Amino acid sequence: EAVAAEWMLEFACSCLCRHFAEQSGAEFWRWRDVALALINGLSQIPPHQKKTVYLCQLLIRIAQGKSLGLQFENDQRISPLESALSFWTLLEREENKLEKLHEDIRRLIQIQIVAVHMENRYFKEAAEALERLFTDSESDKPLRVKLATIIKTKDPYVPLLQSFSYGLLISKIKSYIQLFMKENETNFLIQEATKHVASKGLGVTALQNRPVEVNENDKSDLETKQRFVLNIILLRDSTFLSHVNGKMQNYYLDDESSLFWIYINCLLGLNNMQNVGENGVSLACSRKRQRWTHKEDLELKLGVREFGVGNWAKILVHGNFNNRTSVMLKDRWRTLSKMK
Repeated sequence: EAVAAEWMLEFACSCLCRHFAEQSGAEFWRWRDVALALINGLSQIPPHQKKTVYLCQLLIRIAQGKSLGLQFENDQRISPLESALSFWTLLEREENKLEKLHEDIRRLIQIQIVAVHMENRYFKEAAEALERLFTDSESDKPLRVKLATIIKTKDPYVPLLQSFSYGLLISKIKSYIQLFMKENETNFLIQEATKHVASKGLGVTALQNRPVEVNENDKSDLETKQRFVLNIILLRDSTFLSHVNGKMQNYYLDDESSLFWIYINCLLGLNNMQNVGENGVSLACSRKRQRWTHKEDLELKLGVREFGVGNWAKILVHGNFNNRTSVMLKDRWRTLSKMK
């Protein structure tokens, strides 16, 4: 389970990077949920996955950097971008190169922390954030003085803020993502998925029978790797049979299906996988779909009232739900609407 979680965290990070770069919101938020579930399941971060975890956390915060109402830290004064800056600092410590890009991104995040507050007319909060950003009076003094002067003007459209815009920050983050992806092209699940796509005309059995290129030291766990990947492929791209009222029926599992995510959650150990029955089958996978409680329905209704229909990722983050995904929230809201 731990090995599979590592593969999936790398894969989720790759998906986050790709969808961040493509600005495909719905897909990004879906993989955000998966990445956070995997990260929260870590008792400690393995040294070789520190950059992966830090980058996931950075992208999640940058994507929501203009939403000052969101809280990622216990200190309510800390905005999403300030939280992002802390993870960017951790990423910088893990790398000894890219100094110019590191400096550019750091400066852009600092400027946008002030700019976002000013755009929302939070000038006092902008000044307080500036004090937190530059605790050392001599550190980056010219930038600190310029930002302090801008805050006093109370004008969020001054040339400096327009030149170092949020769009430029996103562009620089995309440049960093490209370099990160080049260094992480050996992701096991991506390799297997690529082979599957190449052989899709031959069917899933072709992947089962085809040998995989591995080192001698990796042969011992090859069978486990193949079985794990095949489970995901079969769930994602194939139909499966299920008994319904005594009859066999076909179902197609796509990534909009809450049932697909229930199976994935079971597979990844995200839904009480510590409970395993005597026959080796997870009770989380074998039990019936978890019923929605009255409390969860109230949380969902409050979330819709606050964030609006369709903002399922935001509602999920702010609500108190029991092992739910944003897709499950959408399906439940559809059900509640019909009941009305």
